Amino acid sequence: MSDTDLSAVRAPIQQARGLPNAHYNDDAVYAEEKQALLYKQWAGLAVAADVPDPGDAVPINFLNIPLLLIRDRKGEVRVFQNTCRHRGMILVDAPRKIEGAIRCPYHSWCYSTDGKLVSTPHVGGPGQNTHDGIDRALLGLVEVRSHIWRDVVWINLSGEAPVFEHAMADVIARWAEFDKPLHHGGADSQFQLELNCNWKLAVENYCESYHLPWVHPGLNSYSRLEDHYHIEQPGAFSGQGTWVYRQLTGEDGATFADFEDLSDKWDKAAEYIAVYPNVLFGVHRDHAFVILLHPNGPGQTSEHIHIYYSEPDTDADLRARNTEQWKQVFAEDVFVVEGMQQGRNAPGFDGGRFSPVMDGPTHLFHDWVAEQVQRNRATSRAAE
Repeated sequence: MSDTDLSAVRAPIQQARGLPNAHYNDDAVYAEEKQALLYKQWAGLAVAADVPDPGDAVPINFLNIPLLLIRDRKGEVRVFQNTCRHRGMILVDAPRKIEGAIRCPYHSWCYSTDGKLVSTPHVGGPGQNTHDGIDRALLGLVEVRSHIWRDVVWINLSGEAPVFEHAMADVIARWAEFDKPLHHGGADSQFQLELNCNWKLAVENYCESYHLPWVHPGLNSYSRLEDHYHIEQPGAFSGQGTWVYRQLTGEDGATFADFEDLSDKWDKAAEYIAVYPNVLFGVHRDHAFVILLHPNGPGQTSEHIHIYYSEPDTDADLRARNTEQWKQVFAEDVFVVEGMQQGRNAPGFDGGRFSPVMDGPTHLFHDWVAEQVQRNRATSRAAE
């Protein structure tokens, strides 16, 4: 078990220090955080748009666990361990349409799209497809607890988290106005960034607007630092909002259609929230996005970005411009998060300080991480 001292992290922001270096570059701490922050919570895995039609299946390696995202014959999105119950063979190695059953390529055990074991050829000997010692009813695919909100497929690997609606009640309530159909922009409205940094640094950077004048000068030219406000919900989410959102306009004056029945606030406002642990959201009057952070070790992170609209058919040129605009903004952050990762290799760095005025949302995330790790340590010690 790791023994990093987290007491200074949990101090009031005026006295607090950030998480120790080991929380960004140590394999043992990374393993500890996987349990405390990602297995035990509702974590973002994918989007339902990844499997639009019944039979669509996508293998996903998440935290080195082989998972299978699939839309079953009834249209329900489900997540299974991508492992045959016979000898542990990986079932699906690339995205594809399941036309019949999910067939293991090793011994041809077959599973329905809802995870039931339906065929065990020759399991009782040549030509004998059943055996008293193999109870198919008990050998279906191992399903991972999942829930869909804002098209994100959330999973709880431990099975121990409170029901999703309770765990996420605060953020669901905050954005109740946006509880409307979301339409994924399609292939040109998704992209991926590979970052040489710990996943938490991407959350920390996203939470705050303090860096805008220096890292995002284009964005700051119209949505200035002073136009932003903090969003802080201890233990759940934090982020920033702006009172000055400028709609993208085409050469012919066209804009994306607004989400219906929004309050006047959203005529100009937009909000950007990190929902702990690993999902970053943005909402605007006319589009929304989600960033899913997949940790790939202490110092590697994949960002999966998806953009959504209020209507299924949007102007292709305008949509492409919007994607390119967000690509540029998110790419501007890469040198920052990678630079912070490098900085965590300095043994004299003590976690850093927080501006009591500007860093509130980021401090909340550090405090949440420290609280979950401490709670996990206490549980582990009690079990010894």
